[in-house]
Amino acid sequence: MSPSPMIVRTVPALRRALDGLRARKATIALVPTMGALHDGHVSLVRLAKRRAKKVIVSIFVNPTQFAPSEDFGSYPRTWKADVARLAAEGVDLIWNPDVKTMYPDGFATRILTEGPATTGLEDRFRPHFFGGVATVVGKLFTQCRPDFAIFGEKDFQQLRVVTRMAGDLDLGVKVVGSRTVRERDGLAMSSRNVYLSPEERRAAPVLYRAMKQSAGRLRAGDDVEAAMASGTELIVGAGFTLDYFEVRHAETLAPIASVEDGPMRILVAAKIGKTRLIDNIGV
Repeated sequence: MSPSPMIVRTVPALRRALDGLRARKATIALVPTMGALHDGHVSLVRLAKRRAKKVIVSIFVNPTQFAPSEDFGSYPRTWKADVARLAAEGVDLIWNPDVKTMYPDGFATRILTEGPATTGLEDRFRPHFFGGVATVVGKLFTQCRPDFAIFGEKDFQQLRVVTRMAGDLDLGVKVVGSRTVRERDGLAMSSRNVYLSPEERRAAPVLYRAMKQSAGRLRAGDDVEAAMASGTELIVGAGFTLDYFEVRHAETLAPIASVEDGPMRILVAAKIGKTRLIDNIGV
């Protein structure tokens, strides 16, 4: 049985723990999470262990990336189960600060995001989101000083934003993307999947089917508008309210007019009932 990970909740305790982890110049990988861990998170931890000698997992539900109308208060919190999962995976340290530790009284600094954060995808519907993400991730990077940081590809625009930020600010962290882990029927694993009713859960895999269908048509040479229209019809027909279903340049997230414009990524965000789901695939 793996030893239980250290659990630290204050910055001074984190710095002392990091000094121990850095013994003999061991490399460190950080997996930032908001808890409610599932097999997708476990895949991130396992990739982190392949990349570095020591692994830190942060668990912090970050209030600054939630709008007042969103689910900060009801976001699933499963602390005991999370610790058990991380212990089973041999994680070395859990960084679990509270809100006052991350945003003490008088906190007045934010990271302003542009580039991939302003491409008209998530930012169009959640304009507060990437500023909150960049600020908390910037803090996590400077607190934990990892060599690697592992993020899932499911939040693809976030992955691009964080990668750009780490490079632009010379944070000395290599951001590594990890492929999306899916249920057997194709639904991307997400902590918010617990919100789905049984009927909504049965409908949810249509997002993946629609992306695969449109990707297949693009690869077959269909024009972009026709290929994406077929997927849109499938999603709306399944009862979703669609925020976006678009094919973008896989690196810049800029809109593309044809398959000749470069590597492509299909991205979707849609709501069924009260639950908003996002997903993406490469073409």
